[in-house]
Amino acid sequence: MNALQTGVQQEAAVSDPEVSIRWDSDQRAYVLKTVTCLPKSRNEVFHFFSDAFQLERITPPWLNFKILTPAPIEIGKGCLIDYRIRLRGIPIRWQTEISEWEPDVRFVDRQLRGPYQLWEHLHVFEDVPAGTLMTDEVRYRVPGGDLIHRLFVKNDLEKIFSFRQQAMLEIFCSDSGAGV
Repeated sequence: MNALQTGVQQEAAVSDPEVSIRWDSDQRAYVLKTVTCLPKSRNEVFHFFSDAFQLERITPPWLNFKILTPAPIEIGKGCLIDYRIRLRGIPIRWQTEISEWEPDVRFVDRQLRGPYQLWEHLHVFEDVPAGTLMTDEVRYRVPGGDLIHRLFVKNDLEKIFSFRQQAMLEIFCSDSGAGV
């Protein structure tokens, strides 16, 4: 590991390495948040996320995540993307819409069909001295309320987003930057 990677990982650790989940009583939804510092330009990081097929690289293999929408997918406001996952052995189809799109700054994907009552995922990209600070903020509601959330959903989301953070650090912190 070189000095830049060490510095970036330390900055990421200072930024909020954990997956935090809290209840927002005003919005009556859970809010998941992660912050990750990546040693690439905001343009490079946003470009990576502009390719829907990169999701397969940063999603845990145990979800059997597969994009069903044929390539190429032109990401932009109004774009619809269909996925399939397998959660606890149950096949689930999921459709999201890109509801906001500001290149190199932010975008929002929201579930139109899938396992959640509400799923709105905000991705924010900010310049920092070490590269790009990427924030994921997801507002969601689950069928079955707090009991189902505590028994199943919270733990699964923490694992999924921890995997995602680690995968992004591995992809963006490699010496070659291969595959970015």
